[in-house]
Amino acid sequence: MAKQHRAGFVNIIGNPNVGKSTLMNALVGEKLSIVTAKAQTTRHRIMGIVNGEDYQIVYSDTPGILKPNYRLQQNMLDFVDTAIGDADVILYVTDTIEKADKNEEYISKLQKLECPVIVVLNKIDISSQDRVMELMGWWKEKLPKATIFPASAQEKFNLENIYETIVENLPVAPAWYDKDVFTVQNLRFFASEILREKIFLNYSDEVPYSVQVEIEELKEGAERYDIRAVIYVMRDSQKGIIIGKGGSALKKVGTEARLEMEDFFQKKVFLTTYVKVDPDWRENKKELKRFGYEF
Repeated sequence: MAKQHRAGFVNIIGNPNVGKSTLMNALVGEKLSIVTAKAQTTRHRIMGIVNGEDYQIVYSDTPGILKPNYRLQQNMLDFVDTAIGDADVILYVTDTIEKADKNEEYISKLQKLECPVIVVLNKIDISSQDRVMELMGWWKEKLPKATIFPASAQEKFNLENIYETIVENLPVAPAWYDKDVFTVQNLRFFASEILREKIFLNYSDEVPYSVQVEIEELKEGAERYDIRAVIYVMRDSQKGIIIGKGGSALKKVGTEARLEMEDFFQKKVFLTTYVKVDPDWRENKKELKRFGYEF
């Protein structure tokens, strides 16, 4: 007798910098989410799909939970709240570094959920066994119905057990997407995210948080993609920092982004970048809608 097909939405939530994006990329087997050491790197819900013969997992990586200081951050938090509401399985990622009771409000939300909750205690590779056991006990007390896994997304430790538990907890359902699809985001989205990641990696202080990338044009030719990208900043001084002396900083970022795009798209890329000032983009509803942050 054939196994019943399982399919569902597995939404990954947690505080900034606990390794949510690293975990999703490892579980999906593709680099879909930006991964940097800086907090608040993920701004959208990013979906990755894993297919088996008798299951389909639709992962959703979400922005880190934070107290919003401006409209963009409020919209990022809205993505998290929506993810809690529409999940078939919640993957709550914490780590061995942060205070376990950080954002108690969201732990309370998890306690009230009907759907299965899997807690991933990440970064055990940089902790002691005693500390891991202490945290495991704390989470078991807080969320007695949850399944708790010590793990290292970076080292890919214990991911197989997490994966099997996810599949076991999926509802019986047909596939939501075609079985050859691994994400619902388009090429423009990934081009903009790759460029934004390079900005996070190459610039310090507030500059990456003031930046938005828009792909104005993406043309696919027989030999290559022609991509025109605009980097929006909030002040003229930031524009100067992004460009650098004689354009050197922007050239470095553009080269790194182009090489990763070629690896991701498996095709040559001709990338042109421009920098423009848009002082109000993080607060302006119309602009946020254009950049995909408004529902």
